[in-house]
Amino acid sequence: MRKRSGFGWLELIIGILLIVLGILTLAKPDLVLNTLVFAYGIAAVVMGVSDILLYIRVDRYTGFGPILSLISGILSVMSGVMLLVYPRIGTLVLTILFPIWFIAHCISRLTHMRDIRIIAGEGTYYFTLTVNIIGLFLGILMLFNPLFTLATIRCFASIYLILLGVSSVVVAISRMGTRM
Repeated sequence: MRKRSGFGWLELIIGILLIVLGILTLAKPDLVLNTLVFAYGIAAVVMGVSDILLYIRVDRYTGFGPILSLISGILSVMSGVMLLVYPRIGTLVLTILFPIWFIAHCISRLTHMRDIRIIAGEGTYYFTLTVNIIGLFLGILMLFNPLFTLATIRCFASIYLILLGVSSVVVAISRMGTRM
């Protein structure tokens, strides 16, 4: 059996991208709904591709893939492409698709919690669980109140993106890439 590195490069890149995006959102609030729509589009595409690759990898090794990862990946890629293609209406798109993206991504990550606990350990498990429950709550809150999304997207999105980025970095440096 071939041993892989215990370091998850894709998760690390996603984590760093999300942390930087979260910090930019906090530091430049006037740019959130205008200029950063493009950055959010790129982040959504990268995370969607990551979820789709996760589906493919798990399917290859187990014979069946977690369908929620595939759905989350497709929704993330669609959201990202929509933001990239139509940046002027990105504000309106963010009020609808951003909460759906939050919810889909959190559900996808929550379906992998058993594997994270076994492979990465208890600390990573509880941190990832907490971050995704918070994200699920925020996603539902934003979905039912689009005006709330517009008013608070900078604060909630930036904090959640930073937490999600830290979670991705923690997963990357954990033992996720090793085989037992």
